[in-house]
Amino acid sequence: MAIALPALLCLASGFLLIPLAWPRRSPNVPDHLFQLSLSVGYGLGIYSIVFFLLRLLGGTQLVLVDLGVFAFLLVTFYLFRNRRTIVNVPPVAETMRDRPAWLPGVLTASFAVALCAALYSAVMRTLAYPHGDGWDAFSIWNLHARFLFRGGPHWRDGFTPLLPWSHPDYPLLLPAAIAHFWSYLGNDAPAVPAIIGLLFTFGTVGLMFSALSILRGRNPALLGTTALLATPSFIELGTSQYADVPLSFFILAAISLLCLHGDQRHNGFSHGSPGMLVLAGVAASCAAWTKNEGLLFLCAIVLSYLFVLLHDKATTKSWISRARPLAPLLAATVPAVLLIAGFKHFIAPPGDLLSDPAATLQKLLDPARYWAILRWYIKGFFLFGRWLLLPGTLLLLGLYFAGGKAGSDKSNAAIRTSLLTLALTLAGYFAVYLITPYDIYWHLRFSLTRLFLQLWPAAIFLFFLLLRYSPKASVQPGSVSK
Repeated sequence: MAIALPALLCLASGFLLIPLAWPRRSPNVPDHLFQLSLSVGYGLGIYSIVFFLLRLLGGTQLVLVDLGVFAFLLVTFYLFRNRRTIVNVPPVAETMRDRPAWLPGVLTASFAVALCAALYSAVMRTLAYPHGDGWDAFSIWNLHARFLFRGGPHWRDGFTPLLPWSHPDYPLLLPAAIAHFWSYLGNDAPAVPAIIGLLFTFGTVGLMFSALSILRGRNPALLGTTALLATPSFIELGTSQYADVPLSFFILAAISLLCLHGDQRHNGFSHGSPGMLVLAGVAASCAAWTKNEGLLFLCAIVLSYLFVLLHDKATTKSWISRARPLAPLLAATVPAVLLIAGFKHFIAPPGDLLSDPAATLQKLLDPARYWAILRWYIKGFFLFGRWLLLPGTLLLLGLYFAGGKAGSDKSNAAIRTSLLTLALTLAGYFAVYLITPYDIYWHLRFSLTRLFLQLWPAAIFLFFLLLRYSPKASVQPGSVSK
């Protein structure tokens, strides 16, 4: 029972944050599922920041602080609950309604089988590896959590250059959230990071299903979610207590919120509520607070959004007016950027990526490194996911061409921003491999699959947004009013 209070406060705090920006619309199951899934990540993000700041300031009254944060969010929600934008959007037209009558039943059964298999596999792996499956689980993320929990006034000793193998410069969303719950329990129970891993894994599943249901209908949502559940490495990494699946959760959240925002507006970025952009900015901030790759994603989504806004040929506005819609997303990222900058400047030691400028320049001028990374990228595309027979990437590629390639939504500014964001993030990963201080083949071998997995849920989501299902498919634009 010691864990019940913090668990409820965590979920409730995350849930109360969402309606402050979510537009009021007719209640429906996909909306509620999306908000519930999102609240898991947001709640853990809030808990990690609260615990880190409390450690930084030397505070000890964790329960009072948690209750204070919850009370603040509750009062804020009560005061602003009727000031949200009202968006009247009719239900999405089913985009596969002209398919055979047996198809919905088959898709539902396939989804149920995939979900049961994923749950069984996740539980069995969690029981088999209670401390995590792999070096990073206990030597980085759980080690940092133990320093935060057990270190007392000496917690900073865990972030020292004397422990370079523990990557002390990594952000702290996962370790601080774990340490937060351990503080309530009074011990470092291995069940806490294991449960958090499961929550992020199936929270990602919930985001995928609900976001696709809202934007494309039930059948595409079943297809997309089944594709994610059937990816073996997704379940393996989700239960390994690494930070890659939590990062994929926030990347998917940011991109799906951006696309939901674009769906509200229908005609670009000029007439809808900024609330979704605020929530997308919060998700991108949480990604940056989860892993260093999340910082790269945060920069990519801001730059991509700015690029798409400035190259909007449908308007003759000045470049300042075009860039103005970026403000809500950018404003939502400022607190997290300041928090991360403070952590990296005042607490964490410098990273090893740019420790030797001369060697870095030499690597950038070496053509062999570019070719080696490109070959691993190509091989990773065909072998990604550890599928038994045919790689999921090839299956989706075949479905893409069989389904008539992309539909008209490719012109949607939100989708163009999302695609460009993923492309820039992949390019950023490529650049990191170019200048890595480690052996490049060792680094590629043990990390490239995990980097691809970070973007895999968002890639599946965008794939099913772009796929043309039927000429009858259409989404009726909604009306926006105050």
